[in-house]
Amino acid sequence: MWNMSTSTWHVVLLVDIILEIIFHTTSLNICMSGSATSCEECLLIHPSCAWCAQEDFGKRRSLTSRCDLKQNLQKRGCEPRFIEYPRSTISILQNSPLSTKGSGPAQYDVVQIMPQRISLSLRPGDQTAFSLQVRQVEDYPVDLYYLMDLSLSMKDDLDTIRNLGTKLAEEMGKLTSNFRLGFGSFVDKNMSPFSYTAPKYQENPCNGYKLFPNCVPTFGFRHILSLTDKVDRFNEEVQKQMVSRNRDAPEGGFDAILQAAVCKEEIGWRKEAYHLLVFATDDVPHLALDGRLGGLVQPHDGRCHLNDHNEYSASTKMDYPSLALLGEKLAENNIFLIFAVTKRLYVIYKNFTALIPGTTVEILDQDSKNVIQLIIAAYNNIRSKVELTVSDHPEDINLSFTATCQDGKPLPGFRKCADLKIGETVSFDVSVEARSCPPRGTDQTFTIKPVGFKDRLEVAVNYQCDCSCSRTAQVNSSLCNSIGMYNCGTCRCEPGYLGAHCECQEGEASSMYLSACREAEGKQVCSGRGECSCNQCLCYESEFGKIYGSFCECDDFSCARHKGVLCSGHGECHCGECKCHAGFVGDNCNCSTETSLCFSDDGKMCSGRGSCVCGRCQCTEPGAFGETCEKCPTCPDACGTKRWECIECRLFNSGRLADNETCQRLCKDKIITVESLENEDPAAVLCVYKTENDCVMKFTYLEHASGRSILTALQEPECGGGPSALTVLLAVVGTILLVGVVLLATWKLVITIHDRREFARFQSARVRARYLMASNPLYKDPITTHFAEMETFEKSFNGGVH
Repeated sequence: MWNMSTSTWHVVLLVDIILEIIFHTTSLNICMSGSATSCEECLLIHPSCAWCAQEDFGKRRSLTSRCDLKQNLQKRGCEPRFIEYPRSTISILQNSPLSTKGSGPAQYDVVQIMPQRISLSLRPGDQTAFSLQVRQVEDYPVDLYYLMDLSLSMKDDLDTIRNLGTKLAEEMGKLTSNFRLGFGSFVDKNMSPFSYTAPKYQENPCNGYKLFPNCVPTFGFRHILSLTDKVDRFNEEVQKQMVSRNRDAPEGGFDAILQAAVCKEEIGWRKEAYHLLVFATDDVPHLALDGRLGGLVQPHDGRCHLNDHNEYSASTKMDYPSLALLGEKLAENNIFLIFAVTKRLYVIYKNFTALIPGTTVEILDQDSKNVIQLIIAAYNNIRSKVELTVSDHPEDINLSFTATCQDGKPLPGFRKCADLKIGETVSFDVSVEARSCPPRGTDQTFTIKPVGFKDRLEVAVNYQCDCSCSRTAQVNSSLCNSIGMYNCGTCRCEPGYLGAHCECQEGEASSMYLSACREAEGKQVCSGRGECSCNQCLCYESEFGKIYGSFCECDDFSCARHKGVLCSGHGECHCGECKCHAGFVGDNCNCSTETSLCFSDDGKMCSGRGSCVCGRCQCTEPGAFGETCEKCPTCPDACGTKRWECIECRLFNSGRLADNETCQRLCKDKIITVESLENEDPAAVLCVYKTENDCVMKFTYLEHASGRSILTALQEPECGGGPSALTVLLAVVGTILLVGVVLLATWKLVITIHDRREFARFQSARVRARYLMASNPLYKDPITTHFAEMETFEKSFNGGVH
């Protein structure tokens, strides 16, 4: 059962509510402006307008009163069955459920997009929407064709890949159980000035070349091995190959890519498989118009030209293909192109990826040693994203996309999701609006498909520009006095007749009729811009546009202009007032309501520094400027995450944005590398961040006078070597010892000073005591007194004894 997403219904409901508010609050009803005299004309005025085909409706009113808002017609007595009010509708024709695995018995019926077929019935100006879901299934078959440059400079690479098949099959076997491998090679056009054409070089272009004297004749493209699951065949064929030699540096690789893409049966591409084309080279390719140097003026026709020997037979007959042709054929055949190039060519081929959808670029070592890791990384990169493309897009239909990726957040204006895991489902809301009606009976079809997928959504479009009541029109109806056709409630009179029922002839006039041709008493007859005939105004023709209305009071040229353009070219002039097309507002319709241009590359409205007014950002953050307020040297986040992530992905091909297309889309600032960073410009902001390896990366951010942001970064991050554990231990122990010694020395010094002071005080007291003994008559020596007393005691003791 098909269910439109909630966000899609919200968009449609919001549009209806806005229309209701506009037409209930505006002073002039656009539907009754007087320009519509038939049902078909009424429906083209605006998608909110309806027509009443009821016969007795609107008597004593002008013809245009039948064209009004639907609710107004019902209020005025028009029965619903007579109201012509078509709306845009969607019918689901095929809606098979999404598959989960790409292998097994159901591998030929794998479904990765839902729905598969829908039909749109569009009323011009009436926007509608539908949703689609995409899922990359697990274990999907893979066809890989290895296209190798066999010019002389690739000799060491050829030696490296001689056993590539076995190793690559082992690694790819971890990702898919159904893997096939093929091989082809190229050099360049065998004609001057691209190759050596002298007779002595015809059989051996290396003739006389000392470093490598023998090689095979020059060729454009040679298909060697069709896609096969027998990897030993790949090894055998590669081991047979020899290099060749061309004259100029660029190679004829784009000739080879196109042949590998369009020669489906010869290469063996399967419909039910991912198609990977690995393009390995060490130089730049020749592009379209380069062939004129050799006299080739016929553009490439985009067809397969392999002869019986599986060689490109038109190499010397047609020019090299253009990037546009290459991208068209790769998309047509659902081929992912992987550029495997050396480091010095990375930037050149990365620029090609922006011009050719579904391509990636990886850095190849000089001898191709990393080719297996390169292919695995590119395959995982391809499988981690989903991007929608539209083919055969009708010019009169507007399409707008909103992506809802794995985080569940809607991204208006985006048709791509990245960083996906295999098996995850993402959804896209698609808004559709027809701008006009094509010639009667015209039906359109277009296709929406993910890049590189065989699955697609086929969309059939038919237009609701005719009224159903026109199918029962009556020619020479009695209701029109048999001189007119009765159609959708009104009479279309034969030439020379007028009136609601063709009851009058042109030229009849009377005072009674004249009074009916004045808008009010005292006003001019037919506003001075027409003649009164048979109770009706016949408006004059004007070189400026159309004059209309019951009293010729309106025209389609007296409205506000913008830069000299009526209603800015985005609206219709109705009776002096611009009625804007969907997506525009304002007195002169110069203000767009579209907000997709206001979203910055990181998905934020005006980078979070302003508001979207008339489709453009008005920056409110001081110092912010740029189309999406993305430039702001004085803002606190001037050195924001985005800028240093861009440094990482652009200079070192690392970090969260390392995906080539993501980096290319988000990182548009000019980056200059220097050996040392000297911030000489005072307007430049110095930024510092820490890398994954704990190194410090410095760069400056400057807004140039030209309006372009310039980042000046160091060529390499600053990585200081950390101290060893032993050094730290010795430093700690040494510091402790040193502090201890200092404390002991300080303590010793303090004690010494204290002792010396006490000793000096003792010496001073001693000197003072000696002075007292010598100069005081009352002082007796304590020793002398002691001995005298002892003698007296002995005498008295002895006498007592005897």
